[in-house]
Amino acid sequence: MSGSISLKVQVDAGRCQGHNRCYAIAPELFEIDDYGNSRAKGDGSVPPALEEKARLAVKNCPEHAVRLTQES
Repeated sequence: MSGSISLKVQVDAGRCQGHNRCYAIAPELFEIDDYGNSRAKGDGSVPPALEEKARLAVKNCPEHAVRLTQES
């Protein structure tokens, strides 16, 4: 599948305040650390079936700490 675009989620640890809305929306993509802050699971890769949840998580972060990037 050369030329395909993959999405990844990232959480900016400096912005995250532990509201965990991203985790509530997409626990398949996020996990909570010992301090209650979110982080992307694994390398942050988003399977095609979870793209809509990833976009919803970005939109629902009050601190704009969650980002979605494209990689080719």
